[in-house]
Amino acid sequence: MVIKVFLASSSGSTAIKKKQQDVVGFLEALKIDYAPLDIASNEDNRMWMRENVPGEKKPTNGIPLPPQIFNEEMYCGDYDTFFEAKEDNTVYEFLGLTPPPGSKKKDLVEAEQNGDANTEEDSGEKAETDAQEENAEEKEPAEEDEESRKVAEEEEQEEGEEDRVEDNHLVSEAEDDLVSEEEEELRELEEEEEQASEED
Repeated sequence: MVIKVFLASSSGSTAIKKKQQDVVGFLEALKIDYAPLDIASNEDNRMWMRENVPGEKKPTNGIPLPPQIFNEEMYCGDYDTFFEAKEDNTVYEFLGLTPPPGSKKKDLVEAEQNGDANTEEDSGEKAETDAQEENAEEKEPAEEDEESRKVAEEEEQEEGEEDRVEDNHLVSEAEDDLVSEEEEELRELEEEEEQASEED
């Protein structure tokens, strides 16, 4: 499998030059074999690149700009997708390559090939079971909380009713006091009137 990097050796754009250097420099740093294919001096390379970049990956003008990266005939991506893969440490996946020994991705691939992936699935199932148990434990206190909240609400309601009854008592006592005061005043007035009429 050969990684093909389509470049423009005589590009006038400094942005394109920087992007090309970034891709090539990174591949060299990782010691990944690649074939630089110039689209500026080779019409076949340019045509092949344009025809093999998927339609949804082409810019609005329809002409994909270098660098464009392929693994043999398989399209990997342009500079932006390469940069994202670089940031996410998924360059080998992006290029469709098996990671070298010592990288985490490589260990995972080997584990799957050796059947160790089952243990990973088991641990996944165990984690899921543990999570379900934790959820069940969390639900029980939640139910207890619900019950204690209901009891507290009922107690508050009862206390509220008692307060209302007491308030009613207070109101009725106050009304009684008012009524008795009015009666007293009426009596006094009547007595005064009687006295006045007696004097007359």
